[in-house]
Amino acid sequence: MLVLVGYASEHGSTRGIAERVALVLAETGIAAEARPVADVGDAGVYDAFVLGSAVHANAWLPDASRFVERNRALLAERPVWLFSVGLARVVGGWFEAHAPEPREVSRWREELRPREHRTFAGALLKEHLPGAGRLAYRMMHGRYGDFRNWPEIDDWAQDIARSLPAGTRTAGTRTAGPARPADHGRRAS
Repeated sequence: MLVLVGYASEHGSTRGIAERVALVLAETGIAAEARPVADVGDAGVYDAFVLGSAVHANAWLPDASRFVERNRALLAERPVWLFSVGLARVVGGWFEAHAPEPREVSRWREELRPREHRTFAGALLKEHLPGAGRLAYRMMHGRYGDFRNWPEIDDWAQDIARSLPAGTRTAGTRTAGPARPADHGRRAS
């Protein structure tokens, strides 16, 4: 079994999460590749999919949406997990409680029947926002930094590994991404 952990990332947070999921899957003996969805040629070579995107204005990035739309029939036949990375989990409070699911994910639920959709916090630096965005973020009492919760991400990847059919473990795994960092998996984007 080969799992694609495909992603579209604006500043690197989503890429880091995808790499981490692929690493955890590989540690359980499942062949996994983390790669930008824009670089995926034949999606048919993958047996399962973990797909994620940064979220801007309640929407996945165009590359991620195009990948899913282009491969809808295939994805509907294979195990799929989705994840979104955005500010709602960073800001927390009312914003987190009332953040709607990204538009595309809501639309894909019926057709693709993903096993799960998770929303994760990403990393946010001042230079990621334009001037007006920095002002609005300051008014919301927003903070800058890396807010990815690596233990939560690891647990989710372990759940995915456990839910894949028996007999999917392979001796030689292919994985993209760096080795697990020594500081409990926390790293900047």
